[in-house]
Amino acid sequence: MKFVTAVIKPFKLDEVREALSAIGVTGLTVTEVKGFGRQKGHTELYRGAEYVVDFLPKVKIEVAIGAELLERVIEAIEKAANTGKIGDGKIFVTSLEQVVRIRTGESGPDAL
Repeated sequence: MKFVTAVIKPFKLDEVREALSAIGVTGLTVTEVKGFGRQKGHTELYRGAEYVVDFLPKVKIEVAIGAELLERVIEAIEKAANTGKIGDGKIFVTSLEQVVRIRTGESGPDAL
């Protein structure tokens, strides 16, 4: 089992969700987050005053999947979230040792 975390631009969320649904991902968790990477934020003008926005709005998507789906999930997120510009995001993959479905008590891959 694998745990995939993707940090993407907010306006790409619907495209990524649809791409994951199309390959059989049945559930995901979405969190609104702020952060920066290589783009280091940007400056904006508000009522004539310039100010620096250090942390840019992002969306974090978390998906627990079986290992057999991993390559397809990564490919789907890459294609759907890509704009070709700096700040498109990152995908992190970690091993998932145990999953327990609270309602039924199922564990392991059956709980996914």
